[in-house]
Amino acid sequence: MPRRIILHTGFHKTGTTSLTSTLRANRAALKRHVALRLPPQMRELISATRGYSTWRDPLTLIKAETRFHALLEDLPAMPRRSLIITSEELGGHLPGRGDLMDYSAMPIILYSFWTIAKAKFPAADIQIYLSTRKPADWLVSAYWQHVKSSSMTLDLEAFVEKYHAAGDLDFMVNEIASRVPCPTHHCAIEDSKHRPLGPADPLLDLCDIPQDLRDSLQPAPAQNIRPDMETLLALLDVNRTVKDPENRMATKKAILEKANVT
Repeated sequence: MPRRIILHTGFHKTGTTSLTSTLRANRAALKRHVALRLPPQMRELISATRGYSTWRDPLTLIKAETRFHALLEDLPAMPRRSLIITSEELGGHLPGRGDLMDYSAMPIILYSFWTIAKAKFPAADIQIYLSTRKPADWLVSAYWQHVKSSSMTLDLEAFVEKYHAAGDLDFMVNEIASRVPCPTHHCAIEDSKHRPLGPADPLLDLCDIPQDLRDSLQPAPAQNIRPDMETLLALLDVNRTVKDPENRMATKKAILEKANVT
């Protein structure tokens, strides 16, 4: 049984990719104190949470619950370690996809996961950690992510007007804290980015790691950096002018490769 279980489910565009990369890069060093479950180990579970955020139907929620339970069933014994389960997609899709207006699926998902974890490991200390960002900056970052990775055609002003409520991440933190009966922690990327391990540092604060080990850990390079504005506008133009999905995807891929963006 894990000594502590930390659920980190987002939010998108708050340094979560850098956080995950830093945890992965230091996995061997952390092994005695921390066990990790990262996105590649949870693909089917993430598929279900994404689906639930879109459809909000009971059957998809049950599917997510069943897959989360299976994740816990497969854990080895780890009585002295903290278990970090981390993926921004565990809370669902990034808002801004059609009718997905906000993160209101996340409290429901987290309550279900807390219930399952508490039943499986009643003595474990279960906690939630959420990374956040200022609303205006989050909305801009979310918009350009949609332009890059989907067929978004709205301009930024229209996107902000339509999805502005999704950017109030502090509201959603409070909503989660009020609905899930366990400690809920959060830290803004504006603060965490100045720490030695960047966005991973506030999460590792919850794991009681010896200071000499903390001092030896290394941050991963910054991840998922936004392309330059010329590239972003070129991607937006493709979304608006290239109708065939396969051709659109290929054209955008070529633009990103030319800009040396992966």
